[in-house]
Amino acid sequence: MVALVRVDGTCLLVNAALEHAVRQSRRKLVQARALDWFVDPAPLQAALHSTASHHLAVSRFEGALLRQPPGAGELPVHVVVTPVGRGGPEGAVMVEMIEIERQVQLDREERAQDLIQAHQELLRNLAHEIKNPLGGIRGAAQLLAMEFTSPEYGEYTEVIIREADRLQALVDRLLAPHRGMPQWSDFNIHEVCERVRALVLAEFPRGLQVQRDYDTSLPELRGDRERLIQALLNIVRNAAQALAARIVTGDARIVLRTRIARQVTLNGRRFRLAIQLQVEDNGPGIPPALRERIFQPLVSGHAAGSGLGLTLAQGFIQQHGGTIECESQPGATRFTLLIPLPDPTACRDIEGPP
Repeated sequence: MVALVRVDGTCLLVNAALEHAVRQSRRKLVQARALDWFVDPAPLQAALHSTASHHLAVSRFEGALLRQPPGAGELPVHVVVTPVGRGGPEGAVMVEMIEIERQVQLDREERAQDLIQAHQELLRNLAHEIKNPLGGIRGAAQLLAMEFTSPEYGEYTEVIIREADRLQALVDRLLAPHRGMPQWSDFNIHEVCERVRALVLAEFPRGLQVQRDYDTSLPELRGDRERLIQALLNIVRNAAQALAARIVTGDARIVLRTRIARQVTLNGRRFRLAIQLQVEDNGPGIPPALRERIFQPLVSGHAAGSGLGLTLAQGFIQQHGGTIECESQPGATRFTLLIPLPDPTACRDIEGPP
């Protein structure tokens, strides 16, 4: 949220984000007093006074914006006041306001993304190191099986071959997001949803409902259809596995919900429009000890799980410039996939406070 303000507090220019945040039109905001936007105008007044007196180049403070209509609540923001031009009594300042909750979320997303990338790099290197000797072990076991005719030795070599194949499959899954370039095409997100819905209902034919809550007006998305199917399938299948107890009683429910998201920030960039795809279930929820680590590799809440499903899903969504968020409590777990729509003129870099 940005405004250009004279040092006497008169607003000269605002952007659309500020209009949306305080729920007032640009016509009302321009030529009004910026001091009237804040619950406590004193910090802004002090910053403007310092700028006019040439005492301070940049000022930062925490404040709260008033929303319209009166009584609609307050919006906590981090405010940065920067002089424009030479300053002085006739000068102007740039007032930048960043929603505090959103800034905290951006910082958390950035840390999570860095951690995920570090883990993926580690696992990719580890997988490459394992792959070659694994092939040698399997080949040696096959040669031993040909040399020994005793059934007892045959059982041993069969165990080696079987376990080598299992590890090879695991290595292939670790390397899956990095194999080949995405195959870009235009398609409707509901094609992906319907494909995943059919696959999950085929795997869990009784006791599970997969409900649709679609916004059919959504535009086409440009992406790799198969990778998005795999990402969504991993999330929905995890949800179905978490609903095992409810499936037995016949009241398990998963909801696939699509909406349009406006003015979203993904990976440090602002997008005018994004597709929001939610997977919500009525299961027991994610244990608190796992909530901050569910996208890390080899972390699983299921005894038989490999801990790679959500990691791969996050990797595939990141390849599309998007992200996955999770909220969970007993009876309601929601994964939200945000994927920006192809509109290169509607995004810009966002820089938060240090």
